[in-house]
Amino acid sequence: MNHGRMIQAKPESSQAMPLAHWRFSPDHVTDGSLTGGDLVISDLSGNSNHLLLAAMNPEAGREASSVLSWVNGEEGYSLRFSNDGSERTEGYYFRTLEAAPLNADTLSNGYTIEAVIAMPDPFHEQKHSWMGVLTRQGQGADLGRRGEKELLATLSVSSCKEMQWVCHADNLDTSATNWSRYLREGEWLHVAIVNDTRRTLLYVNGICDYSSPAEPIRGIAALPGKGWSVGVSEWEGRPDKLFSGLMQEIRITGEPLHPNRWLRDSKPAEHWQGVYNGEAALTTDSCYHFAFVPDPQMQTYMNPEMVQAQGEWLAGQSRELNIAMTAFVGDMVHNRGAIAEWERASQAVMPLDRAEAPYMVTAGNHDYDDTDTYLRYFGPGRFSDKTYYRGHSASMYSSYAILPAGSYRYLWLMVDMKHLRQDLGWCREVLREHEGLPTILVSHDLIYASQQGAQRKPHQSANGLLVWQELVYPFNQVFMTVNGHYNGCVHQVRRNKAGNDVISLLVNYQDGYRGGNGWLRLAEVDEAANVISFRTYSPWVACLAEAEPLQYPDYLFLTGPFDQFQFPIMFKERFSFAY
Repeated sequence: MNHGRMIQAKPESSQAMPLAHWRFSPDHVTDGSLTGGDLVISDLSGNSNHLLLAAMNPEAGREASSVLSWVNGEEGYSLRFSNDGSERTEGYYFRTLEAAPLNADTLSNGYTIEAVIAMPDPFHEQKHSWMGVLTRQGQGADLGRRGEKELLATLSVSSCKEMQWVCHADNLDTSATNWSRYLREGEWLHVAIVNDTRRTLLYVNGICDYSSPAEPIRGIAALPGKGWSVGVSEWEGRPDKLFSGLMQEIRITGEPLHPNRWLRDSKPAEHWQGVYNGEAALTTDSCYHFAFVPDPQMQTYMNPEMVQAQGEWLAGQSRELNIAMTAFVGDMVHNRGAIAEWERASQAVMPLDRAEAPYMVTAGNHDYDDTDTYLRYFGPGRFSDKTYYRGHSASMYSSYAILPAGSYRYLWLMVDMKHLRQDLGWCREVLREHEGLPTILVSHDLIYASQQGAQRKPHQSANGLLVWQELVYPFNQVFMTVNGHYNGCVHQVRRNKAGNDVISLLVNYQDGYRGGNGWLRLAEVDEAANVISFRTYSPWVACLAEAEPLQYPDYLFLTGPFDQFQFPIMFKERFSFAY
């Protein structure tokens, strides 16, 4: 297992006085052993909050040494948890002693909880989803709380490889949740949960992706007779999902700590490439842009100011940058039943309406519900007064538009993923009726990416294969497809039936940072130079730059090989069918 760069510990002189502090090393075992199944990890704070090894199912007779093992790495010891076998009920975790003072402490003056861990590599969704790192035992329901009644407080790993902190604060009657972006398996993570009695922030390797609700959040509710567990979550008041991976250190401090007092220098591993300055401008006055807005769902949910910044910028720059069309690739919301999210998404798009800037929308898997809420916000009714909008399928989810840009009139075909088979006939008819129009096809689910060492490979999904066979390969006018849905970005060029190139793009930044950090994809069309140049730009980061110096990963432009690139296209030859 390659765990990447170990996070560097800070000198002891800079560290705070903790309430509890556990290092998972043989040097800090005060009693027992793994072989005997009676291991005790010492509390380095001096407050006697020691950890005792516990079996999920003592009657199973499984030895702790078959599940837990010491690992001596470059930066010292950690404890490997291998609770990912077929029998999850036979694993091991730790719990605080019954007399531990920490058990009754509600941390009402604020707190900082830190954990240094590495998730298993590979991460298996079925085995590792919702495994607990640190859990306060008990249910919110036992206190008469609303919301996440089954969890009093837990730091766990979601099915999407996010860190999540769910907590019943001492002053509220319902739970609050924080979570991170998607994380990489096998990489060392320093997780810090910081509460200052007003709000709670969750950091992973120094990055805070999302903030908690606006109301003041103070402390962590406690139940008499209950303590803390390490290496397991809870459900309905019982130990539930056991941790797998490496655990090096956990510390709980009864005050909000500034990052310079954290356990580790949490400089994030730099997975993105980019620049902090530059201008989104046309190469020449004769060029024009197409814009693609990746899945905005997490921004709509937690950072609506980012998708709002996208909409306002696209509207404000539509004429100066000659943005002929903006296409939203789906998943306008994260929680389909949350009207507040639909309202935010609608408000973010409204500047384009006011500016009369052309745009089209397709639905994503998060946008479907039994009452067709998507259609109420982004269905045909929203486009009834737009001259470029030409029609929709019987399902009302697929649609098309025609508008001029440069030397051509372009057809934009929005193909719905859920109603794909139902709408295929209608889509084929639209393409047959407009064989002379260069066509860009947008659908939520077409291609996805896999990582093979240093190589990122594109693949067609089941929907993507059907769309290729029925709507792209036979129709020479389709020269580009764009989709979201799958995490990451990738592109490819394939030949259609006529032997001509078709550019296919996956554009999705929702798993990268803050749900996308406002990044969108610009395609600049330069007919004179016979090239389409693709760039990734964030109007939200541009707003940040006005107030403070930018730092990683707040890049204005992303410059990685799948974020900034060009495709040559001999327009006159490729669009020789155009009329």
